[in-house]
Amino acid sequence: MLIKTSCFISLKNSFKSILIVLFLFSSFGISAQTKSKFKVVLDAGHGGKDYGNVHHGFIEKKIALAVTLKVGEYLGKDADFDFIFSRKTDVFVELKDRAINANKQDADLFVSIHCNAAKNYSAFGTETFVMGLSRSSTNLEVAKNENSVILLEDDYKENYKGFDPNKPESLLGLKILQEEYLNQSIELAGFVEENFKNDLSKKSRGVKQTPLWVLDASYMPGVLIEIGFLSNKVEGTYLNTEEGQNEISKAIAEAILSYKKNYFISATINNSVKTITEVKKEEPIVVKDPKGIVFKVQLAASSKKIETIASNFKGLNELSYEQIGKIYKYFYGSETTYTQAKKKLDEAKEKGYESAFLVAYKDGVKISLSEAIK
Repeated sequence: MLIKTSCFISLKNSFKSILIVLFLFSSFGISAQTKSKFKVVLDAGHGGKDYGNVHHGFIEKKIALAVTLKVGEYLGKDADFDFIFSRKTDVFVELKDRAINANKQDADLFVSIHCNAAKNYSAFGTETFVMGLSRSSTNLEVAKNENSVILLEDDYKENYKGFDPNKPESLLGLKILQEEYLNQSIELAGFVEENFKNDLSKKSRGVKQTPLWVLDASYMPGVLIEIGFLSNKVEGTYLNTEEGQNEISKAIAEAILSYKKNYFISATINNSVKTITEVKKEEPIVVKDPKGIVFKVQLAASSKKIETIASNFKGLNELSYEQIGKIYKYFYGSETTYTQAKKKLDEAKEKGYESAFLVAYKDGVKISLSEAIK
């Protein structure tokens, strides 16, 4: 657990607090409503006094901005999109402000664009990062700090129905949402890397998890895309050209379009995305109660199909998988209660799957974890 056991007054009260948080997402201040547009924050890395990587005369802040603006131009052709730029010119934006502003915009996605570099000048290729769960405890501290403004408001006890941002049990709902965001972020990252690999014949270094603060502090699905290595002169030259930037931006925009098309039937509550996903299954997934709620532990997502046998998954049994587009997702267990599912999650992490997280289904259709618990 990411919060010490001593912080919990009792399992009953903790679960009650989860329900309070989930209730808040659907009731206080903002009622559930269908968005007319899908909102994306486009974040050009670095800027102003922060040059980012500089190699062979190639400057990251300039290339990142050019590609980001082109992504916006491409998405602008779709009337259903609403996008916000962290910066549109060569200005310095503090890291904390990028995440804070994204949260204020109540966006559906956060996409940060960067250029890579390495001491080994022969390194090349793209890679896309998602939130690292190893920093989830830090996420909750950020949430506490940001939510503390509630205490300054008049009648906050009545308005927020008992929600106390200083109590860790009040933040369990946010942890649940962050796990769900990770799942969605992995899906988008997979689309990005597949487009780079298949459409542009770029070397994909894969989808990776790392504790990047700008992703951890953004309460929405998000990715940080490294579009190539400026330290590699050939790749840097390509990224510094109009043609290269057009190709890269189109691949990213198409990935965002695929994500929106395939994964959202729109209903946003506060800063979370409540979704029902139409899942294309390559083979049926056996569930204990096909007519009710089922929880599973997602172990991994990959562009490669892996046989679901214990020897391929560190000795774990009760394995299943789904194919969504070109991405395979692998699961452990199939439980009808959240408590049992958490036990399965603990088992998976003990086996070495530190980034594993829970997902939920109703009647065989994927739903948000927060909705399943509520």
